[in-house]
This record gives sequence, structure tokens and C-alpha cells, in this order.
Amino acid sequence: MATPKSRHETGRAHSPPDPWDPVVRISHWTLAAAVIANGLLTKPGGTIHIWIGWVALGLLALRFFWGLFGPAEARFSSFLPDPRAAVAHLLQLARGKPSEYPSHNPAASIMVYALWACLVAVTATGLVMTGGKSPVTIAEEKAAVAAGDWSVLVDQDDSEHASEDNDAGEIMEEIHETAANLLLILALLHVAGVAVESRLLRRNLVRPMIYGRARNK
Repeated sequence: MATPKSRHETGRAHSPPDPWDPVVRISHWTLAAAVIANGLLTKPGGTIHIWIGWVALGLLALRFFWGLFGPAEARFSSFLPDPRAAVAHLLQLARGKPSEYPSHNPAASIMVYALWACLVAVTATGLVMTGGKSPVTIAEEKAAVAAGDWSVLVDQDDSEHASEDNDAGEIMEEIHETAANLLLILALLHVAGVAVESRLLRRNLVRPMIYGRARNK
């Protein structure tokens, strides 16, 4: 993890990038929209819900690739989780003398990894629950069943391990729902944390994640 320096000693020289690079910004906001849509707006198991899940999975893979090969501030090595440093950072914030970091601060980094872990759990269990089928295939099967053609479900019904499959499916569904609910709670905490830190630092931490170019410089 990068060595922090006092904000009052370094000014903005070691602040997070302003703005963040396009991959970080696009993946951040699109994933946020996907979480809100699938967590609050779409029908679970519906075609739109599954489409959004696949989009989220693709963006998550892109962000992980960027964590290995992207700019320094976007790489995992720049914001590895460190609970002790996170506590120290929160205490500094409470005293009004926070350190600056060239990437996510220690408290934010733990939140980022927690959000990613939940996203991995949600998308992975979603894949298992749908048998890894593409949204197009699932839509075609639903259309066939709606038209009275139940042949697409024959293989599932005739399975020798149907009971075991049902039990495993219920477990996957429980994990999926629990991880999705936890994801929404963490997202709310993340928003609250950004608001509080922006106020304490007297610096808008949302703006660098929105704009494609530096402003007010």
C-alpha cells in the first residue's frame, strides 16, 4: 500500500486522482446502477434481471483486469485491505487531520473489497441458478413454455438427481439473496461514508468519479 502523507503537509499532491480514469468511473457507476436496478427494480429471475446480472459480471471482470494492468491508482496493489490502517484513518478523520492517499484510503479500500466480494457472490450464484445459460437462451425457453412447449424442461424434470439439485438450488438462492441484501446495505454505508468524509475533508469526493477532466484548476 502506498505510504500516506499528512494532507496538511502535502496539500493535494498526494490526493486521489482528479478525475479517476474512464474504466474506473464507467465500471463504478454502471455497477452501481446494476445493483440498484436488480436489487430494487427488476423482477428476480426475469429476463431483464438476468441481462443486468451478465452486464455486471462483465464489468466486474473488466474492473479486476484493470486492477492488475490499469493505472497505478486503479491497481489492487495501491489499495490492499488493511484493517489497522483503516481504523487509524477513521481516527484521523475524527480529529480533522486525515492523511492523503494516491488511491482509495484504507477505510474505502476495505469497503471496495467488501462490495466486490458481494458482487462476486451474487453473480456467481446467479450463474449457478440459471445453469450458466445466456439471457437469450433463457428468454427463448420462457417463450417456448409460454407457448405451451414444455420440452425444454424435460431434462431438468427427468434428472436422477432432481431432489439434490433442488436442495442445491435452494442453497444458491439463499446465498444469492443474502449477498444481494448485504450488497445494498454496504452500498448505503459507502454513500454515507463518502458524504461524511467529503464534509470533513471539505473536498467533494464524488466529483472526481463523475467528470472526465479536471475542473477548477
